[in-house]
Amino acid sequence: MNPGPTGPWPRLLPLTVLVAVVHVLLLQAGPNRVAPPREDLRFRTRSVASPAVTAPVAEAPPQVAPPSASVASPRAAVARRGGSRRSPRDAAPAVASMPAALPTEPVAVPAKVAVSPPARLHYELVVHSRGATLTGQALLDWTHDGQDYEARLELTAPGFRGRVQRSTGRITAQGLEPGYFSDRYRGEQATHFDRAQDRVVFSSNRPEAALAQGMQDRLSVVLQLAALVAGDPARFVQGTPIEVPTAGTRDAEPWTFTVQGEEDLVLPGGPVRALKLQKDPRREYDQRVELWLAPRMDYAPVRWRLTAPDGGAVEQRWASTDRSR
Repeated sequence: MNPGPTGPWPRLLPLTVLVAVVHVLLLQAGPNRVAPPREDLRFRTRSVASPAVTAPVAEAPPQVAPPSASVASPRAAVARRGGSRRSPRDAAPAVASMPAALPTEPVAVPAKVAVSPPARLHYELVVHSRGATLTGQALLDWTHDGQDYEARLELTAPGFRGRVQRSTGRITAQGLEPGYFSDRYRGEQATHFDRAQDRVVFSSNRPEAALAQGMQDRLSVVLQLAALVAGDPARFVQGTPIEVPTAGTRDAEPWTFTVQGEEDLVLPGGPVRALKLQKDPRREYDQRVELWLAPRMDYAPVRWRLTAPDGGAVEQRWASTDRSR
């Protein structure tokens, strides 16, 4: 028989086995020992995210929504002024002061009119032609019932071919709306205002013209100007231009009158203070038209003068008025 092991190894063997078992147990327990820091990291992440994300989201709508709803109009206004586009956040501080900085948009307001009552106005007629001066009479017969109107102007003088102009139409909130105009001098010519098709038709076989808003004929324009000035006299200060589309018997074009100011006139009917309007020629063959309206006579035309390019002129000077009609 061999003898059993001798020396220290027999005594150390149990200890060695115990140490090995402990190491194995420690290696198996390693993952569980790392888990607590990982679990602690997840807790810290939630605690940091809560104030950084949740709180601003709750406050954001009151800060952002009002500028986005009110900046649209200022942004359009900035674009009209040629300014650069800004974000709603940049524009928000300017919203409070924007109304004071922006120019007021023009507002289209219908002109006030005050159509004068029916009347028959008598004039002294003076005609200057080719170095000669002729005198005669003129009569403006103005009638209406508040809805329909008729104006008739007749010029007569010895040695002067008589002339008759006539305008008929309606009275609207904007003043006179002619439907027919005729001019009898060397024969008779007429102009029809075709409102159904927005055109002006001439009997002289001239090309038709577009019917502009507020268009008058060469007689009604005088009464329309009187109605405009009477409706709001404060508007028509010296230098004010008044543009009225006007049709004759051959064409239609804008007539622009300029307010010249008030003048004191000595007329056959007596002294009169009147507001002068003047239309200057636009082309070499145009007439100059000068018109005086008397405020104390419902802005009736107390004097008007037509001057031709060759220097000839026809002038009417108020003599009397008949109102018992």
